[in-house]
Amino acid sequence: MNALCRLNTLLNTLLDLIAPVIDLTARFWVGWVFLKSGLVKIQSWESTVMLFQYEYNVPLLPPQLAAIMGTVTELVFPALLILGLFGRAPAVILFFFNIVAVLSYPDISPAGVNQHIVWGIILAMLAVHGNGKLSLDSLFFRCKPASQNTAA
Repeated sequence: MNALCRLNTLLNTLLDLIAPVIDLTARFWVGWVFLKSGLVKIQSWESTVMLFQYEYNVPLLPPQLAAIMGTVTELVFPALLILGLFGRAPAVILFFFNIVAVLSYPDISPAGVNQHIVWGIILAMLAVHGNGKLSLDSLFFRCKPASQNTAA
């Protein structure tokens, strides 16, 4: 039993060492997917607006406003996610944006749906788990957890 305990401790120590790299990789990978999409949208604004007029069925918003909001979301929040800035908010916002993207595009293929599911799972994990140690939040905002702020 002691050997199993030591093995478990060793495994946990190793995983704790690589966790920040995995967090950074997950943030970068999913953030880059959304950032690339935003960069494509600003390359040809007329095409982007046409997509929102004729392809994407964004409810309640006029196509021009939906195009602006979608593009800004795909440029700002992935950058914040990649940098690990402002906590879990960029992951939560992109998680819901991802859902809207799937629901707004009726011609999405099964492979496209699967990609969005993977991105959604990664974004949910980042929203729950946080940015990790290799983030600007960790560098700039070294706040103590609430349990340590109270006097004993």
